[in-house]
Amino acid sequence: MFSEVPIRRVRTQSLEIAFREFGHKAAPTLCLLHGWPYDPYDFEKVAPALAAAGYRVLVPFLRGFGPTRFVSKHVFRSGQQAALGTDLLEFMNAVDVPRATLAGFDWGGRAACIVAALYPERVAGLVTVNGYNIHDVSGSVRPASPEQEMRFWYQYYFHTERGRLGLAQNRREIAKLLWQLWSPNWAFDDAEFDKSAASFDNPDFVDVTVHSYRVRYGNADAEPSLSDIETRLQARPPIVVPTISICGEADGVIPPSMSSDHSRFFTGWFRSLSLPGVGHNPPREAPSAFVEAVLEVQAAPSRELL
Repeated sequence: MFSEVPIRRVRTQSLEIAFREFGHKAAPTLCLLHGWPYDPYDFEKVAPALAAAGYRVLVPFLRGFGPTRFVSKHVFRSGQQAALGTDLLEFMNAVDVPRATLAGFDWGGRAACIVAALYPERVAGLVTVNGYNIHDVSGSVRPASPEQEMRFWYQYYFHTERGRLGLAQNRREIAKLLWQLWSPNWAFDDAEFDKSAASFDNPDFVDVTVHSYRVRYGNADAEPSLSDIETRLQARPPIVVPTISICGEADGVIPPSMSSDHSRFFTGWFRSLSLPGVGHNPPREAPSAFVEAVLEVQAAPSRELL
């Protein structure tokens, strides 16, 4: 079982990253990356299946989740996209993985897209949910439709001190509500939710979350050491590695219409996959389809990197 695989740890410049590992070290490597507010249990069925298919599978806890910890109280509790991408790259370095296929959604999908865009030589393939997940921070002042603004209520809530306190006091209740809203057809029970909810007790969960949702709209200072990466990301770099973009047709926060035109950002082999009835968390709601997508992108032709 997933929970029976021991949690390991590696140290990077900013973090001690906790992760589970499946399969054999000599096999091709896959990194599976969870979202917010979720955790590695999203891949409870996916990781063992991919290991059984002959892959080494690494499933880390993102910053602010579970047993992952900052190495010092002096490290900026950033939640910005450049931090997530840097964490993934440094994690790959720490576990001595020169090249891997990356698969993730939400925050994890954003980290995967960033590494694929900026360091394509490190990425064999990409499975991303909701398309091109790199934020256009400079364009964040442009309002969305009223319907979409309503779906993003939690982000604006976290811009306020009331929202920070609300998340600190009700982190499990907020997460559970969002699971329900974002995946309306997913009939998870309390036992399944509780397995992941323990990850939200991380002492940095609130700080990282609040910073993430404030900085993407320009309402918090970014981490100065990441400014060069953010500048590169604002150029909207293309992703050249083989990619499958998954869209859940019942996604309650990022409807398919928001990512339907993202193909222009993918200049290598690319396929879009729509999953009827599936919400925001495809690896948990449709694990077989997610596994098949990872295996398909593994077999896709790679463009020669110059």
